Amino acid sequence: MSVDSATVRRVAKLARIAVSDEDVTAMEGELNAILGFVEQLSEVDVSGVEPMTSVIPMAMKKRQDSVTDGEKADDVVANAPASEDHFFMVPKVVE
Repeated sequence: MSVDSATVRRVAKLARIAVSDEDVTAMEGELNAILGFVEQLSEVDVSGVEPMTSVIPMAMKKRQDSVTDGEKADDVVANAPASEDHFFMVPKVVE
């Protein structure tokens, strides 16, 4: 893919960057160099490479998955105007 001056102006407008006419040609060359590098990356064979989350091999930190009630029922309803057996009490709204 090749970038021309019209594309540089359009990208600058979309990015809300003021680009002078003198800078358009310089940015055109820079964008073409960046896109050329990205095209080189697509040529690399990564068929045997496992996906990774870091460049250093490490095991993900995991916690024990256990079901609890949170032991916070009293704290949750502590500021409620009315509660009973760890439930909020609200006025009846449907008759």
